[in-house]
Amino acid sequence: MATEAGPGAGPRPDLAEALERGEIVFFPVCPVELPAEADLERLREELPRQLRAKNVSYHPESGRLRGVKGRGGLRDAVLGTLTAHGARVRAFLRETMPSLTRGWTAGTTSFRPIQERGRGLSSHASNELIHFDAGAYGATDGDRILRFFVNVNPDEDRVWSTKGTFSEVFARYGAEAGVAGGGSLERGALDRLGGFLLRGIAKAGLGEAVLADSSPYDRLMRRFHNYMKDTPSFQERDESYREIRFPPFSAWMVLTDMVSHASVSGQHALVDTFILRLAACSRPELAPINILRGPPG
Repeated sequence: MATEAGPGAGPRPDLAEALERGEIVFFPVCPVELPAEADLERLREELPRQLRAKNVSYHPESGRLRGVKGRGGLRDAVLGTLTAHGARVRAFLRETMPSLTRGWTAGTTSFRPIQERGRGLSSHASNELIHFDAGAYGATDGDRILRFFVNVNPDEDRVWSTKGTFSEVFARYGAEAGVAGGGSLERGALDRLGGFLLRGIAKAGLGEAVLADSSPYDRLMRRFHNYMKDTPSFQERDESYREIRFPPFSAWMVLTDMVSHASVSGQHALVDTFILRLAACSRPELAPINILRGPPG
């Protein structure tokens, strides 16, 4: 399920193809210039004392930093670090995957400062339980969720687990989860009106309003997400279970709506989220929305 990618500039169609097949694209050395060591040290050592949420996130649609207490020097420094890192990641992805990133939406650039193992969060909030991402950046309406991760812990691997791709998990658990059966996943009148109003609010200066948007597809994906996390038998280690280790300063990217995953352990990671247009994909039949719809006819 993992594809190792070496260095290389310019378009890399093999990376987009691997993502759409449901593979984790792994970079043994992060291909993006990382923040200076002093900035990383600030994120690892100073920032945890000022947390007000489990992650610290820069929202480009509003220009705001969420998850840090108070104002002042630390907040400004963290904002500068995340803004610059997000810009470098975007530039790398546009250069290597120009077709797949056409018309995309850049979501948050986040720092995850807390050890994933043993956090004691509720099942729906826990990263330790295997799931597909749903509602990662408001409504997607079937567009794809891409995340780019960097392990910036100098001493510890970040460990993931997976139980396969969406098609594999859906075939085995879709009926039990109540998400099989096809049917329309298009927006009705109320969803269209809600989306229109939220986009208007966003344009008026409250950019994060779009995060409250929803759609039939996104609600169905959220139901599947919750079933996976709420079902102990699904979380059991069976023949489909795998663990993957990401060493210090490595990077990886994956369509997290398509590849089931959990963060078993690890501390200090940079995470960038993007919404890719389904129309930009070369293998749309592999997208969750089209699997949920069922075969044509």
